[in-house]
Amino acid sequence: MKSIRTLSLFLAGAVVAGVALMSLRPSPSLRPEMPQMLSFVSTPRFDHTIDVFGQKIDLSRYDRHERFEREMTNMCYAHTNTLLVIKRANRLFPIIEPILREEGIPDDMKYLCCIESSLNQRAVSPAKAAGLWQFIAETGRRYGLQIDTEVDERYSIEKSTRAACKYFREAYEKFGDWNSVAASYNAGQAGISRRLKDQDATTALDLLLVEETSRYMFRIMAMKTIMSDPYRYGFVIYSDQLYRPIRTSEVTVKQSITDITAFAKKHGCSYFHLKEFNPWLRDSKLTVRPGKQYTLLIPEKDDMQYDGQPFKVHNKAWIVDK
Repeated sequence: MKSIRTLSLFLAGAVVAGVALMSLRPSPSLRPEMPQMLSFVSTPRFDHTIDVFGQKIDLSRYDRHERFEREMTNMCYAHTNTLLVIKRANRLFPIIEPILREEGIPDDMKYLCCIESSLNQRAVSPAKAAGLWQFIAETGRRYGLQIDTEVDERYSIEKSTRAACKYFREAYEKFGDWNSVAASYNAGQAGISRRLKDQDATTALDLLLVEETSRYMFRIMAMKTIMSDPYRYGFVIYSDQLYRPIRTSEVTVKQSITDITAFAKKHGCSYFHLKEFNPWLRDSKLTVRPGKQYTLLIPEKDDMQYDGQPFKVHNKAWIVDK
């Protein structure tokens, strides 16, 4: 009798365990929802080499491996920020990429922009660096940006990106190495030059640097790796969850605008939306000096609604419903 009871208990336990396991098994319709990294804590795996700025970087050396792994792990578990960057990229990369190409700058510099501002056009740091590329006022003016009480071109996507390209070209002429260029964007050209000389190194990847700059280069690499295959690293995104690209028309302004609200209404949009698409406007008026002109962007109403209609996906690697 005892053996029969034991067998019955065993069979009952097996049935319960089987039901539990079946409930955990995804149905065919849910399989696209099951990424490599589930809710348990897992260290992401990666290759021992990565291509960045057109150069293959060896990550097998212990220090490079561990620095890269730290940033991969951080970004995989800082879900909110990484997810927002991918969603924002669908709207902003189509604007940034052609400018980098026109200016002769490696496409991978767009990931530096992701690290600087999380692709938030209105980002402002505690040090008062502003915009997508996080220029401080002095540096922004040095690279041709107008910055005053009415206009701050650090918040202009196109103009700030072209200013960043000027910096990149200047730094590359000095270093001849794009990773050192990237490091100098964080630490300054003089600082990187001095350390390369003092430490007898040819790339900033091999320098002993302050932690922020040391991490900076590997954060760029990690952002590229994750954005090349977000699903592999736990980010399940459908096409309609990306940020919708919004077309704009251009209005050339050659005379001062005394009332931005009235100007916006005249062109069929609100003050709010005019400022959203032209965040470089910093006042309720715009003074246009002789010989100067500005281009304002007016959003297309047809693109401003999430109405169930499909919109363009910039990179199919970002989504699961391919």
